[in-house]
Amino acid sequence: MLQIPFRRRHVSCDGVRRRDFLQVGALGAAGLGLGDLMRLRAQAAQTGQTVKDTSVIWLWLGGGPTHIETFDPKMTAPAEYRSVSGEVKTCLPGVTLGGHFEKMAKVADKMAFVRSFAHTNSGHGGGTHFVMTGYDNRNIDNGGLPTRPSMGSITARVRGANHPLTGMPTYVRLNAISSDGPAWLGTAYAPFDPNGQARRNMSLQTPLSRLDDRRSLLEGLDRFRRSADQSGLMEGLDAFEQQAFNLVLGNAPKAFDLSAEDPRTVERYGKGLGQQLLTARRLCEAGCGFVTIHYGGWDMHGNIKKALDSRAPAVDHAVATLVEDLEQRGLLDRILLVITGEFGRTPKVNRNAGRDHWAPLSTLALAGGGLRMGQVVGQSDAKAYRPASDPISPQDLMATVFHVLGIPPRIQFVNQAGRPVYMIEDGKPIAELV
Repeated sequence: MLQIPFRRRHVSCDGVRRRDFLQVGALGAAGLGLGDLMRLRAQAAQTGQTVKDTSVIWLWLGGGPTHIETFDPKMTAPAEYRSVSGEVKTCLPGVTLGGHFEKMAKVADKMAFVRSFAHTNSGHGGGTHFVMTGYDNRNIDNGGLPTRPSMGSITARVRGANHPLTGMPTYVRLNAISSDGPAWLGTAYAPFDPNGQARRNMSLQTPLSRLDDRRSLLEGLDRFRRSADQSGLMEGLDAFEQQAFNLVLGNAPKAFDLSAEDPRTVERYGKGLGQQLLTARRLCEAGCGFVTIHYGGWDMHGNIKKALDSRAPAVDHAVATLVEDLEQRGLLDRILLVITGEFGRTPKVNRNAGRDHWAPLSTLALAGGGLRMGQVVGQSDAKAYRPASDPISPQDLMATVFHVLGIPPRIQFVNQAGRPVYMIEDGKPIAELV
């Protein structure tokens, strides 16, 4: 029997634990087949709407990245406000970024930097919930649970949780972010987490007594495919059972395997965050609709210059490499990169040479997705406290993501009380981008 085990690490808001394992033929003690699960998911996703063949890579700078030292250096402000790392000129006339982002500055014509992104929750959990779901939640930082589904889970609900041809999960998280789950949409639309044992078991599990070496396993898989085809088994299964086989035997596991990538490309991306962004690109090529990557360490209350020296270069290199790679592969119109975090940092440097939590102005940059790039959207005030132009809200960002993914802006789903609920109530796509 084919298995994809999962660690028991997360509990959904309805008290059901995340998937412990998936099996072709059985799903846990309930006996629900993987094909049946996919069938239920697809039935639930019947909205009568067509969706685009587009994807989102969501790079989350956990901890609250400084908006000043990233994309709004504000060197005209007094010394205690301006970027402690200076600024670097971009390829866009008159546009600068924080001094750590020299490589991104060279691809700025393929990016958009939003300098008026703002909300009202300066708590780590609350700010994360606001940006990930479009809705504030004041109880999160006091132990509360998410009350709204994340954008990735909404994408899985609309498209179905797996790609119909490759079996690739629609929503994959490479690192967990709080409030990144389905809330009341249900665990069927939770992100697929390939880390740890789950990733290692995306291959068939065969008793060691039946294997001499890896070649025997591969030959066994080939024989299985041929036997299935000759017997008519695959043709006799319905589309959802075929998805179940594709998830295990098809292209989905290969997309996670960087050994299948050109070694020169792997070297170009580098390790750590670079490898994760390369994996995200491969997942999107294989049919994934929403990939999240959490790169934390941005809660810089003290010595922000030293902290940036350790975190920013990896982001600079990895993002610039991804943007260049997407352009060279003709994927910039198909894949949207979003770079953000839960909030920005206080404009005035504190007595510890750091910056504290600040939601009234936050970090946001985008690349690709068929949007209008090569521009700065919105402006901050003289000391980078608040937007000087119309603020861009989390729901506006959400509406922009929906636009790229082809999700109707007024889409509704029934909540746990049996009432239809709009996923977006007030947000509109960022006008300068669409």
